[in-house]
Amino acid sequence: MSTLTKTEARVSGPLVFDPYDYAFQADPYPVYRRCRDEDPLHHNPDLDLWVLTRHADVQHAVRTEGVYSNAMGVSIDRSAWGPDAHRVMSFLGMDPPRQTRLRSLVSKGFTPRRVTELVPQVERLTALHLGRCVERARDGEGLDWIHDFAGRLPMDVISEMMGVPEADRAELRRLADLVVHREPGTYDVPQAGMEASLHLVAYYAEMVAQRRRRPTDDLTGALLAAEIDGDRLEDEEIIAFLFLMVVAGNETTTKLLGHALFHLTRHPDQEAAVFTDVAAGEQLVSPWIEETLRYDTSSQMVARHLLADVSLHGRTAPAGAKLLLVLGSANRDDRVFADPDRFDVFRDKAEVAQLLSFGGGRHFCLGANLARMEAQIALRELVRAVRRVEVDHAASVRVHSVNVRGFASVPVRLEVR
Repeated sequence: MSTLTKTEARVSGPLVFDPYDYAFQADPYPVYRRCRDEDPLHHNPDLDLWVLTRHADVQHAVRTEGVYSNAMGVSIDRSAWGPDAHRVMSFLGMDPPRQTRLRSLVSKGFTPRRVTELVPQVERLTALHLGRCVERARDGEGLDWIHDFAGRLPMDVISEMMGVPEADRAELRRLADLVVHREPGTYDVPQAGMEASLHLVAYYAEMVAQRRRRPTDDLTGALLAAEIDGDRLEDEEIIAFLFLMVVAGNETTTKLLGHALFHLTRHPDQEAAVFTDVAAGEQLVSPWIEETLRYDTSSQMVARHLLADVSLHGRTAPAGAKLLLVLGSANRDDRVFADPDRFDVFRDKAEVAQLLSFGGGRHFCLGANLARMEAQIALRELVRAVRRVEVDHAASVRVHSVNVRGFASVPVRLEVR
């Protein structure tokens, strides 16, 4: 009897949902499809982990109060899962009323107006980093889209918003990468990730202490000044939010920009539609971003702690269980999206509007507008600057992470206009 390859096993062998498996991380979508079709409330007994994969179920869960709790955090890693998750995940590791209070106070500093006012800075930083890429392309050089652009822009934007000096940004990005990376067979936050987390917390603690001594008009200063009926944020609450921003906000936007180029260039007709004519391409930037968010979202799955039994599809996940809401699977559900495994920048807008990449309900991503704005400016300027992008898909290297999906390296060549 022949032995099944890993790919064949994921398609036709026993159904196993193991988010730590590198083969799964390389392409989780066949497993997602099998879960949706065969076992939509799946249980992995080895990890004692329950999994929801259908769009309707995930959408219901993110909007349901009192059952799917965030109080143990959003990561299934053993050392990250627990009542202290809020120390690094801020309000993502809380339920109401604590979550309501903290998010309301944070929103006093992280306002839509502050995001809008960032537009000139994002445009300036995009021109800086993309300009360097274009100059190298004119000289016939190849580039790494992640290292030379997509990994730099979001970190610079968030850092400028927070007030992080330029000299510290590369090191903070290195630490943020270590927090999410997982080696094969690692079922917890590795030692390097724990040490990186401590360094990040210490850095932001010092930054907050400096702002206490000398107030500033950046986001950190605004968070220190935020007040509702006499209630203010504690230092550790501000530090946790800054940590969340640099790990979740920075990483996910980098991955969005990486996926945008990687997937578009696998479809020459769509690539031509975006890059051949500047005016037409600019009109397609928003649909391109939204389809990228749907097709291969940066935040693939988030954990929940069940406060009550959940009975669906003939199975019951018991109260107290650890459960994953698989956003990446919900976005590929053929019960909602036509031909969901096809990347299509021309997809119907009403359909794309159903994507769950930013979650929903009271935990809807606070940085969604910032991520979309950054991607909009970055890709618009790319369309204006180049007429063709060649990606070495085979040489692109994925990040290995449970929650975050994206690339550490995407080699490209740009044909400048």
